[in-house]
Amino acid sequence: MTRVAMLDDVAAERLALADELEELTEEQWATPSLCAGWTVRDVAAHLTLSTRTTVPRFAWAAVKARGDVDRAFADEARERARRFSHAELVGQLREMARVDRRLRLSGPLDPLNDLLVHRQDIAIPLGHVVDAPVERVAPCLPFIWSAPFVGAAKRFAGVRLVATDCGWTEGAGPEVRGPSSGMLLALNGRRAGLDRLDGPGLDLVRGRH
Repeated sequence: MTRVAMLDDVAAERLALADELEELTEEQWATPSLCAGWTVRDVAAHLTLSTRTTVPRFAWAAVKARGDVDRAFADEARERARRFSHAELVGQLREMARVDRRLRLSGPLDPLNDLLVHRQDIAIPLGHVVDAPVERVAPCLPFIWSAPFVGAAKRFAGVRLVATDCGWTEGAGPEVRGPSSGMLLALNGRRAGLDRLDGPGLDLVRGRH
């Protein structure tokens, strides 16, 4: 059976996001997120799929997207964003807060990592500040570093990463350091995460994002 790691933290993140989304205006829901081509609404809709998508359903979405997994995720999110109102999406996040289920193709920490990163994808363009507890972020750093389809190790090859608030380190070379929240964004391919980091290796990795 599939299970969600750190379910209490996942639930807290889902409920906090629902509270934040509930306060947004129509204009803010339509704001472009940090995910290229995705609005805040699309990201919110994507996060409601975590406990609802099955392997056959996602396989069919990938077929329709001609094997492009990123496009499949985007198509699913946009279709859901069209089907449901803002209030319905917020309600779905609350209903699924403690649902202990994930897509079988994903890892146990994928739901938490997605929430931590996508909350920032929404908050940063809106000028909002979201500070996740370090103890939630820290376990996701080694998880996403070794995730096969994220490419973090390739983008940060040749530098030493140091998360200054939790002690996580990885790699060798000139140092790139900063808070774990910025590090997690950067590992997930968000250039905005690099703005929270510094060190002699930063210029090297900026060209890879």
